[in-house]
This record gives sequence, C-alpha cells and structure tokens, in this order.
Amino acid sequence: MTEAIRPFRWDLVRPDHLGSLLDGVPEPDLWFLDDLIDCAAKVVARSEDGELHFVGRSADSVFDLLGGALPDPERLHLLPLSTALVDSGLGGRLHPAEVRQLRANLAAHGLHPAGLSRGSRPIAFADVVSTGRTLEQLLGFLRDWAADERADWPAILRRIRVVGLTRRTHTSPNTHRWQQHADWARDVPIRNVSVESALFSYLADHQHKLTPSFGRYRWADEEVRRPGHDHRTRRALAEAVAIAEAGRTAVVREKLVRVLEREPAIAEPWLRDLVRRLPLRASPA
Repeated sequence: MTEAIRPFRWDLVRPDHLGSLLDGVPEPDLWFLDDLIDCAAKVVARSEDGELHFVGRSADSVFDLLGGALPDPERLHLLPLSTALVDSGLGGRLHPAEVRQLRANLAAHGLHPAGLSRGSRPIAFADVVSTGRTLEQLLGFLRDWAADERADWPAILRRIRVVGLTRRTHTSPNTHRWQQHADWARDVPIRNVSVESALFSYLADHQHKLTPSFGRYRWADEEVRRPGHDHRTRRALAEAVAIAEAGRTAVVREKLVRVLEREPAIAEPWLRDLVRRLPLRASPA
C-alpha cells in the first residue's frame, strides 16, 4: 500500500513549538492585511458552508488568517498540489506509480471517492486562478479515480464547489472571466473573489512560501517531510505567524464581520451564526 506524503508545515493555529526559530528574523510588514481580510471573508461567504481546501500554495495567507480568526478552524485545509508538469511537454502524462502516490496523498486529506460520494457538506476548493488549469486537473484526477473505484461521480460533483481568487479589474461587458473558457467549469458551481491587484500579484508571484512547490517529482519525496530552517523559510514563517496572530485579534475579526455582513450569503443561517460567533472568540492571553 502506498504511503501518503505530506509536506511539513508548522501548525500556526497552535504555534507553541516554534521555540527560538524566529529569533533574529525581522518583523514582517503586513502591508496587505486589509485586502487580505476582505479576500478571506469573501472566500468564507462564498464557500457555501463547506469544507475549505486551499489548493497549492498561493492562498496560504488566506488559510493562515482564517485559521487564526475562525471559531472552527478544523474545517480549513491546505491541499499541497502542483500540476505544472502534468500533461506538459516537460513532464508528460502521469505514470502508474505517480497516480498511486497522488491518490494516497489526496486520500490523506479525506479526498477519496468513497468519502466524497457519501458526505453531505460541500467541498470547496479555493485557489488563485488565471486559467483554472490546476483545478481542472484536480477534478480530472478525482473523476478518473472515481471511475476506477466505480464510485458515484455525479454524487461527488454535487458536493464540489470552486472559489476562484481572481485579479481585480475594471468590469465591462467584455471582461475576461476564466470559467467562460473552461468547459469543465460548467459542471461545478463557481464563485469568484475579486482580489486587489497588488495582493493578487504578491500571493501568486512574489511572496516567499513556507513550503516548496509540491509537484509530481516531490509527491513521493520523503525530504518534504523535513522542516526548512534557512533564512528564506524563516522569514516566510515569521510572516505566516504574524498573519495568524492578526486573525486572532478582535480588530481583524470585527473587520471580517463587516465584510461578511455585506455578502449575499448573510441571508443564510450558517453565515449569520458565524457572524454572531466570530467576535466572541477569545483572544490569546
């Protein structure tokens, strides 16, 4: 049986095991915090009260902020996955051993056909998107796996939602919307979150990430289980810790509430209940 491989990442919800790791690391500048709060609140509101899986690494900061802020952070999940070299001229199609490893890794996150077809709560995949290729491939992996397992793919599809984080632009009748050019996107409900351009560029292109990209040549690599202690990783860790700590503050939770109250989903009981409970979460002593 293939053993699942998951990249190491520090637990920022309970960051009591960092020790002196951040000693001497400059305090991060969270210049983007207000825009991140706006983005994070909208991701939650548009998830339809689902289990939120953040695909890849681009939206890690949204995960960290919500992990600090939400009263139920256990419904937030990081799904490390890069498909950049799949079906490309550089990598080609997956080999059988790679398929087995990918399935073991997805199963470790609860994303296996048997579980997906039986559950009732929505599964919301959130990702920073340009063309939506990663999401297309992820759903393709799950569809092929369901076929091999003779699982009920239509039932699985009924649970899946996509929350796309897109670059904010001026709207017009000719505005490009990525899902209009993706045939697969007709099969799943898609809710986009427009992200301020500077934050979008930072998350997608410029931010130092806490973990390496988890592409096909690392899916079975034991090395990804070991934490990095280089200066670049420590600076990324300091920023991630600061974001999670900001999420635990009353100021940030109140800002989240103000954004959530303007979302159409506030008409739904689950979001009203979250808005009621969010400011009551105890701040750390």
